[in-house]
Amino acid sequence: MAAEHVPLQAIDHIEFFVGNAFQAAHFYRTMFGFNIIAHSGLTTGRQGQSSYLVEQGKIRFLLTSALSPDCPVARHCALHGDGVHSVAFRVEDVEATINAVKANGATVVKPMATWQDGFGELRFAAIRTYGDTVHTFIDRSDYKGIFAPKYVPIESIKTESAGLLAVDHVVGNVELGAMRYWADFYARVLGFTQLAHFSDDDISTEYTALMSKVMQSDNGLIKFPINEPAEGKKKSQIEEYLDFYNGPGVQHIAMATGNIIETVKRLQGAGIEFLYVPDTYYETLASRVGEIKEDFDELRKWGILVDRDEDGYLLQIFTKPVEDRPTMFYEIIQRKGSRGFGVGNFKALFVSIEEEQRKRGTL
Repeated sequence: MAAEHVPLQAIDHIEFFVGNAFQAAHFYRTMFGFNIIAHSGLTTGRQGQSSYLVEQGKIRFLLTSALSPDCPVARHCALHGDGVHSVAFRVEDVEATINAVKANGATVVKPMATWQDGFGELRFAAIRTYGDTVHTFIDRSDYKGIFAPKYVPIESIKTESAGLLAVDHVVGNVELGAMRYWADFYARVLGFTQLAHFSDDDISTEYTALMSKVMQSDNGLIKFPINEPAEGKKKSQIEEYLDFYNGPGVQHIAMATGNIIETVKRLQGAGIEFLYVPDTYYETLASRVGEIKEDFDELRKWGILVDRDEDGYLLQIFTKPVEDRPTMFYEIIQRKGSRGFGVGNFKALFVSIEEEQRKRGTL
């Protein structure tokens, strides 16, 4: 456990470094049903970077791009492609939080700073985690603006929501042998506890395998599975990610919905591509998961997976990578009591991912 208590409230937002923030914002608006809420850039008095904030339910993505080649954002994108730079947490006291995590062994990359404008003060600080990913701590208690100083609201036509409600979990990929280190890091530095552990016996096929530890905050609202590759006959999805991302990073973000069938209909209609699930998966589904409220034929039609544990069941589906590099993708999840991560679906998911790897020539 952490030596100093670190009370994290929730995920505040997730910041992506991207090649073109304006275009990325419209991608999330058109494809995923986010609304573009705010902008920061040259016209708002900010130099060097441009950012757009998009929002749906409680999910907020901050999309940031560089305005010059020597900007750290540009270097990040050149190395990794578009990807997650920061997972930000809301806290009550940034100074106390950064002092606590520093005492617990964290590397501080942004000491506490205060931004001010006519709407009040926003305090923040950040620490290093796996790869080039950071965690930012934000205190908004004295700030009443749209998002942060030098951000202005965007008045645009509201788009049709896809029914996405909140970030369920954020999955990180790390190199072979590093999973235990980072699980211990979250326990020691942030006071997380281990919710689940999956070995290569749980997550494997004839060709590839991975291992995973799921860490969660003390209030249970923040969940971070951490994956590492395992020995296999061929290159696993984790190794493929590490190769194309050039190191550890966020592999996928799971977004919760209250009606996964309607959400998938909306996303597919907008052009989102999902991993293919073979029909054989559904032949034994009813006997494996028992009675559920959803129609099995409807789930088969949309390629939705189901898994059950002692607390209930969940429904989930995974997109294909959402950029040219086979790195980051999204999971859509609906929980009906289950607190798990779909261990019963790992085999079917891996087969589908391996088929995509085969098409790319990386298996």
